Amino acid sequence: MYLTFKSIYLSTSVRINHQIKAPELRVIGPEGENFGVITFKEAFEKAVSLGLDLIEISPNATPPVAKITDYGKFQYDENKKQRVAKTKAHVVEVKVIQVKVGTGEHDLALKAKKASEWLKEGDRVKVDLFLPGRTKYMDIKFLKERMDRVLKLITEDYKIAQEPKKSPKGLSAIIERK
Repeated sequence: MYLTFKSIYLSTSVRINHQIKAPELRVIGPEGENFGVITFKEAFEKAVSLGLDLIEISPNATPPVAKITDYGKFQYDENKKQRVAKTKAHVVEVKVIQVKVGTGEHDLALKAKKASEWLKEGDRVKVDLFLPGRTKYMDIKFLKERMDRVLKLITEDYKIAQEPKKSPKGLSAIIERK
């Protein structure tokens, strides 16, 4: 017995025609009409008489749901649905601004303005207080005050998704839009 590429491909996705194992199926016709619960044999004969395929839509239902339609058209519609869902999905990025303990007020204002724009677009912002050398060992209260100095300048409403905590490079906090 040899397997064609098509039969291998189908076994990983949806079951059609003779691949369906259920003895009874709830069948939907090509125009959306409901044929009710009928045996597999009857459903398959109806599909063959119409020149279409019997496709198992919902295998986990009791009894499984099958539709009589053209398999190529069914595949096309499924791919189209996936593409539409993919375009509608908004990917939230994590943007990073990095400041040091001695960063000036004007530079902080520019970075805060950029962070506000990113929050407005719906992205998350990671605020890194970079601590080179000995500044890593400064008092944690002082470092949090420096972090708050940046956060106060952000104009967009935000909530802190991750509280400021020590990281290998310094102090990091993640903020996101409310």
